[in-house]
Amino acid sequence: MSSVPTPYPRDTIIHGLGRGVINTICLMGDLFLFGWEMVGWMITRLPPRSNLWLCMYHIGIQSIPVILITGGFIGMVLAVQSYDQFKLMHMENQIGAVISISLVEELGPVLAAIMLAGRVGTSMSAELGTMRVTEQIDALRALGADPVHYLVVPRFLSCCLLIPLLTVIADAVGILGGWFFSTQVLGVDSFYYWHYSKNFVFAYDVLGGIFKSFFFGAAISLISCHRGFHCGAGAEGVGKAATEAFVYSFIVIMFLDFMLGVTIVNFYHFMQSVYPGVIR
Repeated sequence: MSSVPTPYPRDTIIHGLGRGVINTICLMGDLFLFGWEMVGWMITRLPPRSNLWLCMYHIGIQSIPVILITGGFIGMVLAVQSYDQFKLMHMENQIGAVISISLVEELGPVLAAIMLAGRVGTSMSAELGTMRVTEQIDALRALGADPVHYLVVPRFLSCCLLIPLLTVIADAVGILGGWFFSTQVLGVDSFYYWHYSKNFVFAYDVLGGIFKSFFFGAAISLISCHRGFHCGAGAEGVGKAATEAFVYSFIVIMFLDFMLGVTIVNFYHFMQSVYPGVIR
């Protein structure tokens, strides 16, 4: 009998890459259909108000301590890392501008979204995954309630509404943390800290960061709910769904940050060329 030839390692790698591409395309298509069903429910009928308020409490109010700690330490770390370089150029009084612009444009929205993906996203995925494993989602369908309308829509709306507000809190606390450390520890004059912050940070920068956080919140909620709904069997499946929710959310946040950053900058240059000095 002739033995079956052993495949070359190259064939194994090519098969693995092809399988990964196909699985990624299927996952993206399934996620799109899941989001499309959710949008359809949001257009036709809003979820129960009690369910929405409960989700807003868990996502918004209970996330404030994490956001306060994250924002405060981001501002102080920026002050520590920037002070020596600015002091070499005798520009240490302008450190407030660097801290403020870095927070409102980039670090505040991105790091707040990553922290919320870990705290909120994994929680939603694990909760929905447990409901899937214990057949509570199937019980909702048996009772005539659509699980997407009852479970996903309130979480999506809560994330889209509250994550931008939590980002504003993170920005404000970060700027205050940077101010405290710069003035009380590094010896920067408080007047110049706020003076340069006011001169270099404009409303367009703040609104751009909030605009980013809206998409970050939508991505976190959609991905986390999708992973929870498609959870595998048993405790291992719930843990895997929670891990995938955070990892996928992190990747999408980085991708959206790049794409939205390019879009916001190009739009700013376009508006400045058409209406010079209007956008500030």
